[in-house]
Amino acid sequence: MDQSALSGRRIVLGVCGGIAAYKAVEVCRRLGDAGAEVSPVLTRDATRFVGPLTFDALAAGPVRTSLWDSPEPLPHTRLGQEADLVVVAPATARLIGTYAAGISSDLLTATLLATRAPVVIAPAMHSEMWEHPAVVENLARLRRRGTHVVGPVTGRLAGGGSGAGRLADPADIVAAVAAVLAGRGDLAGVAALVTAGGTREPIDPVRFIGNRSSGKQGYAVASELARRGASVTLVSTAALAAPPGVSVVEVGTAAEMEQAVAARGDADVVVMAAAVADFRPKAAAAGVKLKRSDGMPEVVLEPTPDILAGLAARRRPGQLLVGFAAETASAPGASGGGTPAENLLGAARAKLAAKGIDVVVANDVAAPGAGFAHDTNAVMIVAADGPVVEVALASKSTVAAAIVDAVVGWRHRHGGALSPSPPTEEHR
Repeated sequence: MDQSALSGRRIVLGVCGGIAAYKAVEVCRRLGDAGAEVSPVLTRDATRFVGPLTFDALAAGPVRTSLWDSPEPLPHTRLGQEADLVVVAPATARLIGTYAAGISSDLLTATLLATRAPVVIAPAMHSEMWEHPAVVENLARLRRRGTHVVGPVTGRLAGGGSGAGRLADPADIVAAVAAVLAGRGDLAGVAALVTAGGTREPIDPVRFIGNRSSGKQGYAVASELARRGASVTLVSTAALAAPPGVSVVEVGTAAEMEQAVAARGDADVVVMAAAVADFRPKAAAAGVKLKRSDGMPEVVLEPTPDILAGLAARRRPGQLLVGFAAETASAPGASGGGTPAENLLGAARAKLAAKGIDVVVANDVAAPGAGFAHDTNAVMIVAADGPVVEVALASKSTVAAAIVDAVVGWRHRHGGALSPSPPTEEHR
């Protein structure tokens, strides 16, 4: 983390009423230790979980809890105008909804509406709330307006159970704030959707049709997009730790992935890195494990939905679609009849045309050290209207950086905004 980006910066720390409010104390401490001047704003419900005196002891500015507890007549205006950044941690479903709707129901929401500084929110709530269509739509609206979203992550939740909705680690929240202030944002204000991992299509409750995709490359792409300022949602089948600043939606099958992607398909950038099964059993053995003693089962397959082609068919102007092509270009008898590079390029261009998308990242999974399960990869990045970029065997994070470079290049060529656009009248 570049702590110099925080030194001397005025940061409003909003705290909402949720059990994760106690973690905001650590966010406040870390911001102060890095040299930031922190002004905490607690909602009335936040004070039920953590006392204002705690923040008073850590923050540079006085703790505010109401529009009416200050001698100045317009505290929200002053806070909003003087802030270099506003961060809300935790951000509840209520805060997200009121902010998205432009409702100033308390000092915190009034400050959010009164500022032109960057805004970072760190949602925290139970899984059912996080996945509710209203919350999904409200977050999508905020992302389109340039709000940076950090987390949530998957983990143990209040009240028992585990799932998506746990507040991001305070260190990751502070790192995201520092990244925004440091201006590492050639994709600031851009909403990105990434898929990762291999889908599993059930034969019975125990067995499935799948592939060897680990999800590592998709996670690396999501991490790089977030590092460069994008608000990233990752739809994943993989059991990997969520990258800092990335919201993860867990799925298992192609149908579940299709549903999750469709709900978020209006993102500015969509990177389909997941290895989606092409076929699935037409009828899985519901609730009953098939046994050897029952004889060889007849498994009838049907095609899975073509998620990427579906996105392309309903894409909006200016949206960038990136697909992946896992090929065996160097395997004996590979189709194409040319060199591995020629075969890979041919497959990539064929996929560009067939899917109607903008960029294809092709890799040869038969090549040593590349493809599934490895920590390294070698790819060919082919744009429909740009140069072909070959990345020799390297770490998947290095490959991810090249892919995101291609995303930025495409947006340059197509006039995509590389920083948040000025608010429209609708959003003022």
